[in-house]
Amino acid sequence: MYEGVLILESLRVGTELTEIPLSVRKISRYDVSSASTDQPPVWSVLEFEVEDWHTETLARELAGSLDSPGWYADFHSAKEIFVVFPDRVFRYPRGDAAARADAQAFGRRLGIPEPQLDWTE
Repeated sequence: MYEGVLILESLRVGTELTEIPLSVRKISRYDVSSASTDQPPVWSVLEFEVEDWHTETLARELAGSLDSPGWYADFHSAKEIFVVFPDRVFRYPRGDAAARADAQAFGRRLGIPEPQLDWTE
């Protein structure tokens, strides 16, 4: 089982994720002090679980559905992490500092503020 976070405002208008069964763990709304000028100041956050066999499909669907610039989604298991940006997926073992640094560098190139590059390790 993988756990993840998706900021609903990060999805392109018209996006529908219908083929991937997600279990919703929590839905919340937050004022975000680190929002970039391209991001709204209030976010709706969906915390979810997804079964192992749906992770590649979820990553692919999110990569094609996340808005640009400056958004990503992430989900992880006890052993592995997916970080998904528009049109790019990073998948690496937990604790792989070099792979995490590569994903963070990519996020910086997209203009994601440093405080937001904080996915669960």
